[in-house]
Amino acid sequence: MTPTSVSPVQPPVLPCQEELIRRLLSDTPLLKDTPDHLLQVVNVLESYGLVLDAYSKNLVDQGEKQMLNPFPVFRFFHEGFSVKRLWNHLMGDRINFEYAEYCQKAMFWHGTGGLDAYLDTPEFAEACQRVIKRKSARDPLLALNNRLYPDFAPEAIRSLTTIYCLGLFWRVMSDIFIDLARRYAIKEVTCVNDVVHHIRDGLVAAAGSPIEYKVSIGGEEIWVLPPEAGLTFLMDVAVPYVEAVFFRGMPFLGTVSYNAQARQISPDISDFKYGALYADPIPSMGAGIPPSLCMQDMYRHLPEELSLWYDDHGRGQTDVHVQICVSFQKSMFCVTNAAIAGTMPYPLDSDDPEQQAANRAYAESWAGRLMGCQRVALL
Repeated sequence: MTPTSVSPVQPPVLPCQEELIRRLLSDTPLLKDTPDHLLQVVNVLESYGLVLDAYSKNLVDQGEKQMLNPFPVFRFFHEGFSVKRLWNHLMGDRINFEYAEYCQKAMFWHGTGGLDAYLDTPEFAEACQRVIKRKSARDPLLALNNRLYPDFAPEAIRSLTTIYCLGLFWRVMSDIFIDLARRYAIKEVTCVNDVVHHIRDGLVAAAGSPIEYKVSIGGEEIWVLPPEAGLTFLMDVAVPYVEAVFFRGMPFLGTVSYNAQARQISPDISDFKYGALYADPIPSMGAGIPPSLCMQDMYRHLPEELSLWYDDHGRGQTDVHVQICVSFQKSMFCVTNAAIAGTMPYPLDSDDPEQQAANRAYAESWAGRLMGCQRVALL
């Protein structure tokens, strides 16, 4: 008998850079438009929207109440402190706000965009000194610390300002994702491109919303980010968030060596590729790995439709956190797609050659970066 020849399984053909450019310029979603992708993306974004609602409320509360607090041990109790909440917190029966802080640290560390630029201005430095002076009048420890280490308190204010702004950003994104689920339920969203358009329109609608921040200390209100700063939602917070969290990210402790001699981490943080779009979908569920914390938060709020879909895919509920991670990464490509579409220099249907050239150059710059991402998620 002649043995039957078996054709080797061909690896999937990933979209090339020119294909990504074509999709961006033709209003075709980066993520393949299939019913399964639609179900995953909408439902996982609904779950994420509920989680972001909690993240947003907590970060805004921190910005309002934790200014130069040296021991913010109760910062996660924005809903009020109780013994029951403390017990649930200690037992892990809670939202993992540590993931929110990880994202804030990524934004703060990479420091891109208009918000970070304003934090280096004399006006911001003057506001910091007013806050420090007012707080020091009631806090001798802070006054002493500020004399010994004059850069410590301003840096803490910079960090808390980023926390507050991230809370404002997530407030908008939570509302966009929850409204997406509502429109999906009433059949107004029926394909992946509808998802991208919904997020794009939400980002554009909020684009010019002012980003402002003031604190009340000892009865005096002090503007940290005044209206005169001219900071707005899209370009000064949303785009820097995409840059820091979707693309750059931070290497997780315990997964790569921070030893300079090992050279596992680039000395240039602009070359970092640890963001959500690059990540391997293998949440370890080990303590301290931020994406694992986020997957657990979404698992607690998983819509029934998506939970049932997971039952019939992968290994069912056994690897549900991995499946959530895969779906979440797909959804983040949709958010990135929407952000690119919302910041395109000119309308895609423009007949002006110069405008078309500008759009193509913009699409090429983004496609070049996307080539290094997990393009297999787009298939």
